[in-house]
Amino acid sequence: MEMNISKKRIRLYLLICVVGNFLLKVILLVKDVVPFNADEAVVALMARHILQGERPIFFYGQTYMGSLDAWFVALGFLVFGQKVWIIRLVQTLLYLAVMLTTFFISLKVTKSKLAAIIATLLLSIPVVNTTLYTTASLGGYGEGLLIGNILLLLGFALLGCFPKQSRKCGIYAFSWGVMAGLGLWVFGITLVYSIPIGIAIFLYIIRKGNKRQRIDYGIKLLLGIVIGAFPWWLYAFENGLSSLIAELGGGAIAGVEQTSYVIRILNHLIGILLFGSTVVFGLRPPWAIKWFAIPLMPIVLAIWFGVLIFICRRIRNKSIEIYEWVLLGIPLTLFLGFILSPFGADPSGRYFLPVSVPLAIFGGWFIVSLVKRFGNTFCLLILFLLGFNIWGTIQCVNKNPPGITTQFDAITQVDHRYMGELIEFLNSHNEKMGYTNYWVSYPLAFLSQEQLIFIPRLPYHQDFRYTERDDRYEPYTKIVSQATRVAYITTNNDPLDDYLREQFQSKGISWKEHLIGDYHIYYYLSMPIKPQEIGLGTTTKP
Repeated sequence: MEMNISKKRIRLYLLICVVGNFLLKVILLVKDVVPFNADEAVVALMARHILQGERPIFFYGQTYMGSLDAWFVALGFLVFGQKVWIIRLVQTLLYLAVMLTTFFISLKVTKSKLAAIIATLLLSIPVVNTTLYTTASLGGYGEGLLIGNILLLLGFALLGCFPKQSRKCGIYAFSWGVMAGLGLWVFGITLVYSIPIGIAIFLYIIRKGNKRQRIDYGIKLLLGIVIGAFPWWLYAFENGLSSLIAELGGGAIAGVEQTSYVIRILNHLIGILLFGSTVVFGLRPPWAIKWFAIPLMPIVLAIWFGVLIFICRRIRNKSIEIYEWVLLGIPLTLFLGFILSPFGADPSGRYFLPVSVPLAIFGGWFIVSLVKRFGNTFCLLILFLLGFNIWGTIQCVNKNPPGITTQFDAITQVDHRYMGELIEFLNSHNEKMGYTNYWVSYPLAFLSQEQLIFIPRLPYHQDFRYTERDDRYEPYTKIVSQATRVAYITTNNDPLDDYLREQFQSKGISWKEHLIGDYHIYYYLSMPIKPQEIGLGTTTKP
């Protein structure tokens, strides 16, 4: 059966997978169901600023995600203009590369052309979580997935070099080091790839390598890591290493949990088992407890349970190879990192993206094993999985807002379809500067060509919690601090609206109000007032 798949037919199948995913992304963008949220707007602003001469090393306001995504988007802006769809095009192209590299990874692991084709097909119409985070940009997930796949391919090639030695093997070692270092800068999530494959390489060097290989490959690996992570080292040299290490370890969200470490681990464990697993297998969207395609769910769960049994049997029969152990090491490393680090406090599905590739590979391999044993009828399992994913995607498309959104907290799910009206209103009333929350500030700045600067100094939580990390770009803060006229914009926050009215009145300030969709605008203030002057925009709640 495998012998009948010619290279020409393989290229055709891969083309079908690529076109299928591309059409899926086009449909989502045409229907405008993927909101342009704040994190993506920050990437867009960084790309614009790069074209204007800025050279950011990290994502604005956080030093655990490099600026590579913004550089790619800047290139797209340079060619096609500064449009939101360019950001999504960059993400789509990155994911298409992930799909194609997955084919070659699967071919190496399973030694089955059919299994590799099925793995690629499963990624072409993926679960909603994967579709979401490979369409909208959050600053580095697309690059992280692709770098991870390249690390696997280079690592597998290097493992095949033992005990022999050649110049090509040295190139593999150096290249793997470069990609591992680059991944460290681009996004720490690449560690879930580099750790398991790095351990495998280390063991092979120690156990199977001769003295010359240990020295040669060791030097080239380390040199490659240093060179690949050059932006990371440059920032550390200029700003110190401690902040980088803290951010890489989850410092950005470390203060969210105020319980003991043991309780945190238990909460993280519950989170990944209940919330993470249901997102990974596509049973629900990452932003809501809403079940997809309930009639098909038992069949889909049975298929993935069968995949788990398939893996366990290979382990029990001791037929599992090093390449499979590395693939299994990806979800294991992710699992340990999630429950042991502060990142486990974030229940969003984005951190589980790396699991999608091993799942697709083992899923394709399992289906092929059934086909070989029971006949071609079991190819229908592919249709159940793809149909389930399509059904779930359609459910999300039909409920907009929130659409297919990166925001898992309902209070942050702002309906940005009214952004054009907001921009027109602010321009017509000459309200160019002021204060708002994080989820409005940066989309408004980008879409208004930075003519409307409203810095994120207002809380969006109804208990008025606020973190100064929301204020990502200092030049905006300086501009607004010098303004002689300001407006305020709130969203979905009645307690904050009542508080603002009360404070304005107590300060003797007159104002007008206007409502556009989710945007509540306070304008024509009789005098400028800063949020700090009324107890807002600080880490201390009023």
